[in-house]
Amino acid sequence: MTKTLLAVFTLLLLFTACKKNDGVNTTVTPVATLFSPDDSKAVDLASTASVVFEWDEALAADGGLVLYSVAFDKKGGDFSKPVYTLPSDGNGLYTKATMTKEILNSVAKLAGVQPLGTADFIWTVYSSKGVNKVRSGMTRNLSITRALGVDNPPVAVYITGSATEGGTDLGKALAFKQTASGKYEIYTSLAAGSYHFVSANTGTPDVFYTDVDGKTIRQGTGETTVTGATKEVRIRLDFNVVSVQNTEIKELALWFAPVNGTLFNLDYSAGGVWKAAAKPISFHQESWGRDERYKFRMLVNDGTADSYEWWGSKNSDNNRPDASTPPTFWDLYTVDDSQFNYCFKFVTEADGANCDVNMYFTADKPNYTHEVIVK
Repeated sequence: MTKTLLAVFTLLLLFTACKKNDGVNTTVTPVATLFSPDDSKAVDLASTASVVFEWDEALAADGGLVLYSVAFDKKGGDFSKPVYTLPSDGNGLYTKATMTKEILNSVAKLAGVQPLGTADFIWTVYSSKGVNKVRSGMTRNLSITRALGVDNPPVAVYITGSATEGGTDLGKALAFKQTASGKYEIYTSLAAGSYHFVSANTGTPDVFYTDVDGKTIRQGTGETTVTGATKEVRIRLDFNVVSVQNTEIKELALWFAPVNGTLFNLDYSAGGVWKAAAKPISFHQESWGRDERYKFRMLVNDGTADSYEWWGSKNSDNNRPDASTPPTFWDLYTVDDSQFNYCFKFVTEADGANCDVNMYFTADKPNYTHEVIVK
């Protein structure tokens, strides 16, 4: 054999050996034990935020990472056509899966369960290297009860009707602020008359109304009747559980921390805005200097009793603002009722001056906020 042929033969042998050694072993063991939730656990989605599914580790023949997925099937099924499959947390790397109520609602809905209905499921875990999934030899039972929710809540919500500030003109319907997925709220006033909710202020929107119980959203033609004097309210809608919460706002006042009391009330203007015009501000003299801390106290009634809500800064303490302070300094957050914590501070120029104080609980702002205008 010539040297050239020998070299070629040697290269072929090496190439063949490399090809054999390059093969990937995708063998994994099945998950041996399912830890949680307990077998036959009953999950009511009206009162459950999430459920954590956990299991034992599987092993890979190559010593590498294992991927996991959780599968659901109807009770009596064999997982040949699972109702729902989802990777575990960490894109399939963790030995647990956090199932939100939205995910579990999808499982029940795909199985044909109607709102408020209940069905029994089985679940298990698959392990793999991305291919050749291996099913655990263990399964567990799970009961899911759907909430009385709207699966596809409207993208936007407005209030309209003779009792509202915009009247019956759809184009003047007032917008709710979205606070979370499927959740909306509005600060407004209601007069004697009626109102309902719509998904848009143009065209032919979806229509919703409050059921006679005053606590449930219904879809379709309906009205809520308002009687008596005009009052300021906060309406919260949760389409996930079709709930309505109406709260009367009876008073909104500026709380001045140095005197541990309120200085003055703000009057409702319109469109979720409260105002106090030309109010005298005088900082409080302390041994260490002038104290200018303030926040806001809101007197509300949820239909059963009066209570206070407090609005202040996201920071427990603040420096006095100046011309370089960002607008977010004046954003409003629900805070505690402590005398000094989470207070704002007036600008230096407010001391001894008259000031306008305006609070904006409006949908057009990223956060509820307020302003102090030195006159």
